[in-house]
Amino acid sequence: MPAAPDHDAPAGTVWHEALARRFPDLPPASLATLAAHARRETPGANGILLAAGTVWQHVFWVEQGMLRFFYIDSEGRESNKNFHAEDAFIWPVTEAMRHEPAAFFIAALVPVTVWRLSYATLQATVEGLPSWTALQLHALSGLLDDKMRREQVFLQCSARQRYETLLRERPEWAGRIPLRHLASYLGMTDVSLSRLRAEMGLIEG
Repeated sequence: MPAAPDHDAPAGTVWHEALARRFPDLPPASLATLAAHARRETPGANGILLAAGTVWQHVFWVEQGMLRFFYIDSEGRESNKNFHAEDAFIWPVTEAMRHEPAAFFIAALVPVTVWRLSYATLQATVEGLPSWTALQLHALSGLLDDKMRREQVFLQCSARQRYETLLRERPEWAGRIPLRHLASYLGMTDVSLSRLRAEMGLIEG
């Protein structure tokens, strides 16, 4: 797992180091040029990085904070798809994601610091590198594993089992993500999740 960013380092240094960890076979001059093409952004909570209906054309690296991916249905209800915290390196990994309008939003869950880099610039710089091939395969494998795991949990597990699985596999989420967003991710209401937590002795009923 990549090392966590050093928040005491000067702005830009942590971003350069994040790229260097992922592309150790990229020549230093090319690495420095690639790092310089990115833009550091600090959106507040709920700030939108990608809106549904637009084409996803950028890489995001989370220096600090947490992002959420979510859908909005025809009645305006939000449904959380995933969350990404510090050192997440996120990009549109499939051809469809790079060329078709996104069906989901990417937003700041809390005030965040992220680096935005054009995917086209990244691709042109690292194309053909073994590290880039490995990173893409790892990302695609992770997406498939997550999708299959999530489907299995929703089809075969009760609400309590889904929450217990989250606590076991993503314990850090429980302390960082507001209850209503966790509930949405788990496919239940925040009231139902609060009641479940009380039944489990996690809060006073």
